Amino acid sequence: MQLYFGSYHIIPIQPKDGWNICNFAVANEDRLKRYFPKTLEQNLTPDLSNHFVSKMVKQFEAKEEFLFTLRENESKKLVGLVYIKEVDWAKKQGEFAYCIDYTVEGKGIMTEAIKQLSGYAFETLGLETLQIIVYKNNIGSIKVAENNNFTWIKTLKNEFTPPGGKPLNMELYELYNEIE
Repeated sequence: MQLYFGSYHIIPIQPKDGWNICNFAVANEDRLKRYFPKTLEQNLTPDLSNHFVSKMVKQFEAKEEFLFTLRENESKKLVGLVYIKEVDWAKKQGEFAYCIDYTVEGKGIMTEAIKQLSGYAFETLGLETLQIIVYKNNIGSIKVAENNNFTWIKTLKNEFTPPGGKPLNMELYELYNEIE
């Protein structure tokens, strides 16, 4: 499965992705440490990344959690990660979590990636509800949700505690599969 748009493409996590994810995590450490602390700590060295990738490939194959890499077409450089996580097959629901390289932020790339992966989640995975949970000050992530027609549902009290921080209220956005 590969999804192409503009100068980028999305593919599922691959066994050979360890070095690329390590490079991405280290280059974007400041961006990842608050909202992606577990991803960051599991990818600070190539050995850690290889273990992380192995685990994520197994989870993808078992349909427990889905990690996709976002890459430039020409260079194949990894510029983002997108998770479909917290998958509840009974409710047919999943949650997006995503991060993008600081060098390509603000160009609409993640908005298009979420659009493409929403279609995949609805059509291929059979999910009916997709969620994005975001901190109110993360304007870029809120724009990704709104530009993909996600609807603000409610504020989740004390939903997320960043490393060394106090619990934060988070905003819940949802998108529903429109079955005709």
